[in-house]
Amino acid sequence: MMMGKGWFLRLVMVIGVMGWCWWCVEGLGVNWGTQATHQLKADTVVEMLKDNGIQKVKLFDADESSMSALSGSGIEVMVAIPNNQLAEMNDYDRALQWVKKNVTRYNFRGGINIKYVAVGNEPFLKSYNGSFLNITLPALQNIQNALNDAGLGDSIKATVPLNADVYESPPNNPVPSAGIFRPDISDLMTQIVQFLAKNNAPFTVNIYPFLSLYGNDNFPFDYAFFDGVANPINDNGVSYTNVFDANFDTLVSALEKVGYGNMPILVGEVGWPTDGDKNANVGNAFRFYNGLLPRLAINKGTPLRPGFIEVYLFGLIDEDAKTIAPGNFERHWGIFGYDGKPKFPMDLSGKGQNKLLVGAQNVHYLEPNWCMFNPDAQDLSKLADNINYACTFADCTAIGYGSLQQLGCQWKCLICI
Repeated sequence: MMMGKGWFLRLVMVIGVMGWCWWCVEGLGVNWGTQATHQLKADTVVEMLKDNGIQKVKLFDADESSMSALSGSGIEVMVAIPNNQLAEMNDYDRALQWVKKNVTRYNFRGGINIKYVAVGNEPFLKSYNGSFLNITLPALQNIQNALNDAGLGDSIKATVPLNADVYESPPNNPVPSAGIFRPDISDLMTQIVQFLAKNNAPFTVNIYPFLSLYGNDNFPFDYAFFDGVANPINDNGVSYTNVFDANFDTLVSALEKVGYGNMPILVGEVGWPTDGDKNANVGNAFRFYNGLLPRLAINKGTPLRPGFIEVYLFGLIDEDAKTIAPGNFERHWGIFGYDGKPKFPMDLSGKGQNKLLVGAQNVHYLEPNWCMFNPDAQDLSKLADNINYACTFADCTAIGYGSLQQLGCQWKCLICI
């Protein structure tokens, strides 16, 4: 029987889609942050995602340029409401308007495949001094109810990406099985978990093994990675060889204690920076991902949650406009540099066939300029102000303590005189 050309083209398309799915670990996504002084074009970033077979992306807002670029791509999206908009979302009419503008608007064939709405980002960090404690749950409720009222609640879920500091193990019993929600927010966390469960939404947590090392020279270095330690932690016969598993299972235990031990858990952020600290470098990042991705590929899970874990890597691209209050490393979490160049070999399928990812195409560069001290300068009274000015508009974290460069900072937008 002769088969027409149309049938052949459809077969090619099916094979192409299947091939795309084979490129990445099941359920693997990336965080796409845009706090950069010279952003890559959104269309360029989306092409980079597609070139590398990345099928899921987590955003930190609902920026129209990003959303427009994602339209028609088939990439699954977690769109977000920043912390500074949570108070507005306490008004149900505002929540309805937000959903209409940023979700319903794109819900058509060939539009955007929105799967989640992130309500805030780590709003209960202790450093926020309780600023968002009273407004996060009402915002979550209003957004999910607005999704439900729009007829989208069955397929699109609201969740709150939370830092791992919302749970802990008691100092006198520091093992995962003793995990509880932080005492000062325990009641609030229980209410959030109950609401998520009612709507079949996942608990979203950000886990950073790097931060266990940062500023803590007593932390066992190898425990931050996945290739084994000399002295595993023993928790009632359960052996923990890495901090990711221990952290994740501490959350599982905390959920069990409030009656929701089977709640789905989504890892919203996990990764390793490549500069800005003595432990932030390409070698350690390679080691971290080379341990994480194969585990995800075989659905190893953790001792308390064996099996599939949905994970978003943090992050896609370096962001040179991020605050460095947590540390100089904050601008260097990307698996790609500011300009979309891959930093090190990796295999997103988790099969260990590491090679450089496909970088951004057709990137246009400004003429590079260098900020240097003028040895003939006579008046040094404004030196500190000039350095501050330069490093406000350029990324000088590479010359900070523990960073990779100590000689000078490349300055792409200003000329230092």
